[in-house]
Amino acid sequence: MSDAPAAPPSVLFVCVHNAGRSQMAAAFLTHMADGRARAASAGSAPAATVNPTVVRAMAEVGIDLSAATPKALTPAAVRDCDLVVTMGCGDACPVIPGRRYLDWALPDPAGQGIEAVRPIRDEIERRVRELIAELG
Repeated sequence: MSDAPAAPPSVLFVCVHNAGRSQMAAAFLTHMADGRARAASAGSAPAATVNPTVVRAMAEVGIDLSAATPKALTPAAVRDCDLVVTMGCGDACPVIPGRRYLDWALPDPAGQGIEAVRPIRDEIERRVRELIAELG
């Protein structure tokens, strides 16, 4: 038996373009978990850049997403995590046996102004806080 500490749980946040919801969720988890969990994000059809309104909304709460880039969802990314949180990617997310899945139904910030993105950001933050508490 090893005395090495267990690796923190890893969470993969997935949405279609990996330009809004999943980027915010991964950033919040990284920012708030203090090393107790790891976050990654991906999209089933990644955009070229992160939504600039999402970048602005996150900057308002002290999180810089200006250097973040959308990433493609791969089966390996799903295999390498403990929990997959989907946010509107539908059937595009590969299901790997042995992984836990949650689906967060959240509005898509694409094409929305800052007034519409703020409540989405705040709801994601609330859900991430609950998830961190659940993960321990």
